[in-house]
Amino acid sequence: MNDQGGITVQRALELPGLRGGLPEVVAGADRLHRTVRWVHAGEVPNIASLLKGGELLLTTGLGLGTRPAEQRAFVHRLAERGIAALVVELGPRFTRLPATIVEAARSAGLPLVQLHREVAFVSVTEEVHTEIVNGHYTLLRQAEDVHRRCTEAVLGGGGVPQVLGILAGFAANPVFLETAEGQLLYAAGGGEGPADPLQVWEGMRGQRAAREAGPPAGAVLVDVPGGGTAAGAVRARLVLLAVSGTLLPVHRMAAERAAGILAVVLMQARQEEELAARGRGDFLTDLAEGRVSADDAPGQARVLGFRPGDGPLLPVVMKLGSDVLPSGDWSLLARAVLEELSAVGVPVLVGVRPVESRVPVLLGLRSESERTAVADRVAAALRAGVARAGLERPSGGHPPVVVVGVAGGWAAASAGLRHAAETASAARGLPERPWYDARRLDIDLLLWRLSTLGEGAALAAFVDRAIGPLRDHDRTSRPALLPTLETYLAHAGRKAETARELHLNRQTLYNRLARIGELLGTDLDDPQTVLALSLALRARRHAP
Repeated sequence: MNDQGGITVQRALELPGLRGGLPEVVAGADRLHRTVRWVHAGEVPNIASLLKGGELLLTTGLGLGTRPAEQRAFVHRLAERGIAALVVELGPRFTRLPATIVEAARSAGLPLVQLHREVAFVSVTEEVHTEIVNGHYTLLRQAEDVHRRCTEAVLGGGGVPQVLGILAGFAANPVFLETAEGQLLYAAGGGEGPADPLQVWEGMRGQRAAREAGPPAGAVLVDVPGGGTAAGAVRARLVLLAVSGTLLPVHRMAAERAAGILAVVLMQARQEEELAARGRGDFLTDLAEGRVSADDAPGQARVLGFRPGDGPLLPVVMKLGSDVLPSGDWSLLARAVLEELSAVGVPVLVGVRPVESRVPVLLGLRSESERTAVADRVAAALRAGVARAGLERPSGGHPPVVVVGVAGGWAAASAGLRHAAETASAARGLPERPWYDARRLDIDLLLWRLSTLGEGAALAAFVDRAIGPLRDHDRTSRPALLPTLETYLAHAGRKAETARELHLNRQTLYNRLARIGELLGTDLDDPQTVLALSLALRARRHAP
């Protein structure tokens, strides 16, 4: 038996069946280490077309042909198929193998054996196949032993490093766990190779970049399942590199079994991450709802690892585009957002609230003056985390909304988190921005509150009275006039700026504004009218 689960040609010749035939190796004696994958017996000239490679071919020579050209072609076709060896039983067809066949085998590098006694091919086949099956079983036991040791390590409190260490020791080569995108998570050395497996990893990355391809030849890659809700999703990938020695099929078998254990370990870690993120989200929600006092909050925050210093606190809330996410997505989101926020450069406390489909964040600033700069970085980090988790824009939903509240002490943080959370709900449907300032959306928040308090019908009636004629016009006529009114009010009645944004000449704009006033029966220069129309345009999103 060899390390690939088969037996060598040499071992096959030592078994009783072939040994009884007095085998003589007449070519390829230096290649008897080849692996025998299977045994085949046949006498037809086109036997090569029936083979797949790795076979030990038994024959009496009836299909070898009578002419030298036929014999050379027969041998070369077998060599091209990659068979392990050709065994010819001497007898009625050949009393000794012709020199043509021997020379052809030598030139092709094909082990050639002649048997001086008759043997039962069926007995040889049975013996070799039994040996091969036993060899595979031995390799399976070795792989199962690795699985058992990894399982014991995990049950004993170990984690990914311990599992990788066992696998690296068995393979006598370095082992790495990377993300599905190719980022290194863990590494373990093995064998007599370089002391630092990270140096090996960096070298492999350089080779990947140079070739724009996968790992070097001879490496073993095994997917670790469980990266998402889709069937067949990959959470991570095991990479074994052939640094100290050749990697064999038994090492792949062991890696596949270790991958199953790693999937469970990573799943457990993901659940722990999600529980921790939910715990932080619960604390921030309790703080927002007044269930944690400003005096008690700093101590509880320290327990959660948040030490902001003496500067102001900045509340931020991200509202996701979908109100319902699978449980696994929240764990992926928690990790991705936390990793992205770690680069912002200020103390951060981030949690998740699946019930409200939002991510509350509290940051420690050095001074109020850096609020805008930090808000820019935090919003970018939150959106990057959402994108990494694959939740950037759910089907049929809104994009994520990021709202930045008012900076202040712990008491202000309580009110600021609540204000930002409500504003994030009210901002859904507004034109997309990297982030919204909660202080500038109070009117939208007021309208949203009215709609959530059962006043949706009243809002709808108000909208219909204020801009109903324009909506009716735009359903049947062109040009649409509501966009003109919105742009005009957004520029506070400045006609030149409105015309530039709409790409209209002034007279055309004047005509449209006159038509709007005519349809609404009102004066667009009247402040009360302008206020009512502005509120009606904003209230459209909240009216049923």
